[in-house]
Amino acid sequence: MGDPIAEYASRFQQQEREIKSLSDEIEKLKNPETLGISSQLEELREENAKLKYRLNILKRSLQEERSECSKTMININQQLQEIFGCAIQAAYPDLENPPLNVTPNQQAKFGDYQCNSAMAMAQMMKAKGLKVSPRDIAEKIVQNIPDNDLIQKTEIAGPGFINVHLKKAFVSKLLTNLLVNGVQPPPLESKKRVVVDFSSPNIAKEMHVGHLRSTIIGDSMCRLFEFLGYDVLRLNHVGDWGTQFGMLIAHLQDKFPNYLTVSPPIGDLQAFYKESKKRFDNEEAFKKRAYQCVVKLQSKEPEFIKAWNLICDVSRKEFQKVYDCLDIKIIERGESYYQDMMTAVVKEFEEKGLVQLDEGRKIVFAPGQSIPLTVVKSDGGYTYDTSDLAALKQRLFEEKADIIVYVTDSGQGTHFQVVFAAAQMIGWYDPKVTRVEHAGFGVVLGEDKKKFKTRSGDTVRLMDLLEEGLKRSMDKLKDKERDKVLTPEELVKAQRAVAFGCIKYADLSHNRINDYVFSFDKMLDDRGNTAAYLLYAFTRIRSIARLANIDDATLRKAAETTEVVLDHEKEWKLGKCILRFPEILQKILDDLLLHTLCDYLYELATTFTEFYDSCYCVEKDRQTGEVVKVNMWRMLLCDATALVMAKGFDILGINPVQRM
Repeated sequence: MGDPIAEYASRFQQQEREIKSLSDEIEKLKNPETLGISSQLEELREENAKLKYRLNILKRSLQEERSECSKTMININQQLQEIFGCAIQAAYPDLENPPLNVTPNQQAKFGDYQCNSAMAMAQMMKAKGLKVSPRDIAEKIVQNIPDNDLIQKTEIAGPGFINVHLKKAFVSKLLTNLLVNGVQPPPLESKKRVVVDFSSPNIAKEMHVGHLRSTIIGDSMCRLFEFLGYDVLRLNHVGDWGTQFGMLIAHLQDKFPNYLTVSPPIGDLQAFYKESKKRFDNEEAFKKRAYQCVVKLQSKEPEFIKAWNLICDVSRKEFQKVYDCLDIKIIERGESYYQDMMTAVVKEFEEKGLVQLDEGRKIVFAPGQSIPLTVVKSDGGYTYDTSDLAALKQRLFEEKADIIVYVTDSGQGTHFQVVFAAAQMIGWYDPKVTRVEHAGFGVVLGEDKKKFKTRSGDTVRLMDLLEEGLKRSMDKLKDKERDKVLTPEELVKAQRAVAFGCIKYADLSHNRINDYVFSFDKMLDDRGNTAAYLLYAFTRIRSIARLANIDDATLRKAAETTEVVLDHEKEWKLGKCILRFPEILQKILDDLLLHTLCDYLYELATTFTEFYDSCYCVEKDRQTGEVVKVNMWRMLLCDATALVMAKGFDILGINPVQRM
């Protein structure tokens, strides 16, 4: 997101300086005494009219900028960093790159935010031979804080912590803005092109839990970039090329000889793959024919291309079942897409003298990497290294990507490190300008803490897993007797929301770098940091207004006319928590770790519960149960919580329901 607050502030200041300068000129021109020779009067009047015109344009531009900026959510932390950055610069103009550290305060008694720069600045000065106490530095920073709308007061604590108390009116105004305009992302400096490479199953093989992680994590990253306003290309780099297709085509020819005219009924592609692999390993004549089929496929002979397409189509249908369950939108662009680009890539490395020969192979060593890339095998064929280089080049030069993210298991980290280093060496991109990153993830473990497998030791089929999730989700809903209060349609919606929401959330709520234990019992538990708990919390929050007979139109009108009062400590805590949403998104944008959003949503839900338990939103007659009073500002806090939770769910790819 860059620093939009700083950018807008700078532009506002520049425009205001220009307006003042132009206003001064107009005032001078209005005064006849300042005119020298009367013959210049007409010329100056003409200039005066032009200046007035420019002044009005600038004023209008300034109003538009302010109006646009006020509709979006503000990153309070970023704005405080801007304020403290100015204060530090004014207090210590000669200190190069002073540290800037502003964080939310964990304990309310110390205020809302804390600036911890003074201690690190004292260390920097000490290294230069200047002995200044951190507390003195903190005092000088506080003295230089510029005028602003955020800070109510500051206090210096301990060795030099600067505790910041926010203005309630400022927080209330931001909440009103959120309620009126919805959850709007901070403005972008520029609309960048983002390519996310994720999911990437292999043709003729079942999707398994490893693909589940890549699919869920990659989709959520795309949703985040899309919400923030980036131009996102979601790519599925399927394994749809290579020597295995020789044996699959040869087996297809034997098993379904009329495949060119009658579509072969391949029901179980996994079994078909295993049959062909067994023949390839045991029958020499079949193996020889399989290699001939590869050559003919690579030569693009029509009947071999048709056989290849048939096999790919069977796989695609299976993949699509998974993507439909998980609501995944993705464009297939497999290894085959890059085949014709590989020759040019190898030639480019050769022409720049970067290729070495090694026992018939052509290899490339990248700076700082001990393992080379094999760009051509000894038999003249290309490798994964070659296709990944070709794919990266295509994304940089044809897609013109500013950000490229590869979402695969951590085991491929070294491979991508070498590919990226080679691309930088040949001059395809500068990492200071273009962000190319491998977002690795750990393996899925069973409850025995070993790799997640079926009882027979096979890899768990993804569709089996999703169907099991649906079954368990329905059992859970029936245990809670939800089938007695929901319509059949509502029950199925709740079943799918819980099943697929829980599977996604269980993955995303763990730091993706670590392995995680797959447990339906844990993920369907409606206590603790789970999707089940959050989905129930969300429907409860949404039901508060409904049970008080307050419709959306009434809430929308109240948002424009009712001040959000934050006098109770739990109102204040909830209001601040809601407004931390942009800070959370910025952090994820920096490190691509989505568990931060899950932790935040859980904190928001528990903070809401504290608020709801302490502050009456709706007051009812104890005898009749009739509503006697609605505290509308608190209803608005409920609505703001639900709006942010809904957007958080959307980024995680979870579909909440109104009733469950």
